[in-house]
Amino acid sequence: MVDIATRVHNHNWKIDPIVRSLLDTDFYKLLMCQSIFRNRPDTRVTFSLINRSAHVRLADLVDEGELREQLDHVRSLSLTRGESTWLRGNTFYGKRQMFRSDFMEWFEGLRLPPYHLEKRDGQYELIFEGPWPEVMMWEIPALAVLMELHSRAVLKGMGKFELQVLYARATARLWEKVERLRKLDGLKLADFGTRRRHSFLWQDWCVQALIEGLGGAFVGTSNCRIAMRRDIEAIGTNAHELPMVHAALAETDEELAQAPYRVLADWHEEHEGNLRIILPDTFGSESFFRRAPGWLSKWTGVRVDSGDPEKGAETAIRWWKERGEDPREKLVIFSDGLDVDRIESLHARFSGRVKVSFGWGTLLTNDFRGLTPDDRLAPFSLVCKAVSANGRPTVKLSDNPNKAMGSAEEIARYKRVFGVGTQTAQEVVV
Repeated sequence: MVDIATRVHNHNWKIDPIVRSLLDTDFYKLLMCQSIFRNRPDTRVTFSLINRSAHVRLADLVDEGELREQLDHVRSLSLTRGESTWLRGNTFYGKRQMFRSDFMEWFEGLRLPPYHLEKRDGQYELIFEGPWPEVMMWEIPALAVLMELHSRAVLKGMGKFELQVLYARATARLWEKVERLRKLDGLKLADFGTRRRHSFLWQDWCVQALIEGLGGAFVGTSNCRIAMRRDIEAIGTNAHELPMVHAALAETDEELAQAPYRVLADWHEEHEGNLRIILPDTFGSESFFRRAPGWLSKWTGVRVDSGDPEKGAETAIRWWKERGEDPREKLVIFSDGLDVDRIESLHARFSGRVKVSFGWGTLLTNDFRGLTPDDRLAPFSLVCKAVSANGRPTVKLSDNPNKAMGSAEEIARYKRVFGVGTQTAQEVVV
C-alpha cells in the first residue's frame, strides 16, 4: 500500500506525473474511439473545458506553468508494449480481441494533438481541436490533470502530520461507506470516478478498498490502467459525446430527430450483451423512449445519468413493459452523483424489479468534504465536452436543465425537434 500522505508531502515530478499512461482513461472512451475511427474518422471536433462550479476559480489556484508541464507530459505519452498486449489479448465483456488490428495500429502510434490554453476571468480556457478520434482522447486526462492540480494546490501548505491526519480521516470515511454497502444483498457496483478524482493514487487506493471490502459485489473499474494493474474488469459502454456530435452533423430537423438512433444502430452492429446499454438522456429521456424504434427494447439495459433517478428508472421499466419485455431481465445502471444514501435507497426500490448496478463516481474517488478549512477540497463539477463538430455547435439537453449545453437558440430548437417539455432543475453537485 502506498503511503499517500508521504507521497503528497514529497511530490516529485519523476515519480508522480498526474497522468502516467494513455490507458489512464475510461474504458468507454476506447470503445467509442474505435467506433468513431471506423465510422467518422474525418469529422473534426472541438472539445472545451467547462467549469460548472464557477465559484472555484481554477486559474487563481492552479499555476499555469505547472498545468502546461502536465499537459505537455500527456502529449509525450504513447502505449507501451505491455499495454498494447493487454488491449489486444484481454477478454472484455466476454469478448476476446475487442479491439480490431487496424484500430490498435492507429492507437499504438497516437500522440495527443496540441492544445490551446489561456486565462479568462479566473478560469482556464482549455481547448482541443482536430480529428475526432484524436481529440476525444484528451477529455479524461485533461480533467484528471486539472482536478489533481487543484488538490495539490490546496494541500501544498500542509505539513506531513496534517496530511497524515487528513488521509486517515478520508480513509475512515470511505471504509464506513464500504461497511454500509456490503450489507446490501445482491449489490453490483463499479468505480466510475476517474474524471473528477482527487488524484490517481487516491483512486487506485479506493479501488483496492472496494476489492477487499466488497468482494464479488465490486464488478470493476472504468479506469483502464487500474483495471490492468489490479487484474479486474474494465467497465464502460458509451457516452453523450456520440449523439451530441452526430446530432450536430444533421442537415435537417428530421435527420436531427433520428441522430440518437442512428448512433445506436452503429453500436448495435459492433457490440452485443452487456455492451448494449442505452444512454437515453442526451436530448431528454422521455422523448427518447417515446420515439425509440422497437429493436432497442431488446437491448440489455439503460444507464440513468441525469435528472431524478427514480423517475428515470420507472420510465425505462414502463417502456419495457409496453413493448412486451420483462423488466426483471433488464439492467438499470445508475451513475449520476451517487453516494451511499442514494445507492441504498435505489437498491431498495428497484432490486427484484430490474437488475440493478451502480457506477460510483466522484463521491467515491474525491470525497474530502469538510476535511479542510473552508472546505477547499470539496469536489466540484468540471467537464470537458465536445462543443462543435465540423464547425457546427453541439447541444446537450439532459434530464436536468442545469446540465444543458449550447446556445439558447440551439437549445430551443432541439427541445422543439425532440418534443421536450418542462424539465425540473436539480442542483449539480459533481
